Amino acid sequence: MENIKKLKTVVVQNVRKGIIGKDPVIELLLIAFLSEGHILLEDLPGMGKTMLVRSFSKTLDLPFKRIQFTPDLLPGDITGVSFYNQKEREFEFREGPLFSHIILADEINRATPRTQSALLEAMEERQITVDGETRMLERPFMVLATQNPIESYGTFPLPEAQMDRFLMRLSMGYPSKEEERRILLNTLEDVFDTIHAVFELEELLSYIEESKKVRAKKDVMDYLLNLVEKTRDHDKISVGVSPRGSIALFRASQAKAAVEGRSFMLPEDIQYMA
Repeated sequence: MENIKKLKTVVVQNVRKGIIGKDPVIELLLIAFLSEGHILLEDLPGMGKTMLVRSFSKTLDLPFKRIQFTPDLLPGDITGVSFYNQKEREFEFREGPLFSHIILADEINRATPRTQSALLEAMEERQITVDGETRMLERPFMVLATQNPIESYGTFPLPEAQMDRFLMRLSMGYPSKEEERRILLNTLEDVFDTIHAVFELEELLSYIEESKKVRAKKDVMDYLLNLVEKTRDHDKISVGVSPRGSIALFRASQAKAAVEGRSFMLPEDIQYMA
């Protein structure tokens, strides 16, 4: 797992050139990536969410697409559409922005439930369906969705089914005074040009597979299962962790152990990810 530990060091050092003071968030992005999970970023506008995702995707040298969700956005606008090519006299498929490796779904709660459902299928199944035909999306595939936590007018709240598809729900928060000073100084130069792609696709896929080999002893597994079970019995928790959620917690804990350079899981990994 030493290679994955080095991966974390390189990713954090590279991405922090574009986003200052958010090393823990960058690490969580990498953990979600290794877990093949998705992230919901809840933050006010102007916090650097887009820059974070752009810097992360450039570091990994993966194609990045940004989708601005609005009430008039149709499912076909994100999945793609079939159209009749009169010259060739046959139907052709034009791929939508979901056919990328990293997706920034900006203001996801402004889209209608129908469009949200199209994204839901892509997130869960790694596939999209258009005109009855299913098309697979390439691995790795990661969605980073954003929503404004204090704005509700003209929005469509995400249903529980969709929330369950996100591995993490994060907030970047305001920078400290010194961090903001560095941000202001960085505006004098184009720091994005200093971020270099340092990985290849096959290399990244091998890291994902390697992280799955992290072992969990019986007592550690019991710790995770007991934690999950408590969420279902607790009187202050309306909806406990689903089986999908427990699998996601296990994979995220594996990835956390891997970025620490370990081939075995500890209760601390589970606590960190829970």
